[in-house]
Amino acid sequence: MENKDLAQKIKVLRNRKGYSQEELSEKTGLSLRTIQRIENGETEPRGDSLKRLASIFDISPDEIVDWAIQENKGFLISLNLSALAYMVLPILGIIVPLIIWISKKDKIKKLNDLAKDLLNFQLTWTIVLFIGIMFFIGRFVYTINVIGNISPALITSMNFSILLLFVIMYLFNLALIIINTIRINHDKSVVYYPKISFLRK
Repeated sequence: MENKDLAQKIKVLRNRKGYSQEELSEKTGLSLRTIQRIENGETEPRGDSLKRLASIFDISPDEIVDWAIQENKGFLISLNLSALAYMVLPILGIIVPLIIWISKKDKIKKLNDLAKDLLNFQLTWTIVLFIGIMFFIGRFVYTINVIGNISPALITSMNFSILLLFVIMYLFNLALIIINTIRINHDKSVVYYPKISFLRK
C-alpha cells in the first residue's frame, strides 16, 4: 500500500470519530508531529503505533493496513445489478445492495455515491409500490362498502389494476438498472430518479 492510501485512511477514521489531530495525539499517546507525518504520507504507523491507532478507531490493525481506495468498475456494476433482487421481493432490492455496499464501504472510488443513489431510489420505489397497492386495495374495499357486494367484474378490475401497477413499476426499475449499468461501464455517473434522499451524500 502506498503511504498516501494509508494516510487517507487514518484521516478518514480520525474525522469519523470527530477528533482533531491534537485529540488523536492525546488519546493514542503518539506525538502530534507523528500524527501529522502519518496523515501527510511521510511515514507509516507500525508495531505499537499501529496498534494504538487501531484501538482508538475500534478496528484491527490489519483493517488499517489492508485498506486502500481503489478503482473497481466491476464491483460498481455488480452492486448496481444486485438491485435486481427486487424481482424476487421488493425489499431485497434494498437489502442486497446495502450488504454489498457495507462490505466495501470507503474502499472503492465512487462506491458511496452509487450506493446512496441506488438505495435512495430503491427505497423510494418500494414505498411508491406499497402506496399504489394500498390505494387499489382501499378503493376496492370502499367500492364493496358502497355497492354492498363483490362482483366478478370488480375483482377482475382490481386484479388488473394491481397487475398493471406491478408491470409498470417493475419495468421502470429494470430499465433504470440497465441504463445505469451501461453508464457505469462508460465511466458516467448514475441517474436514479425520482428518489427521496434518505441517505445524504
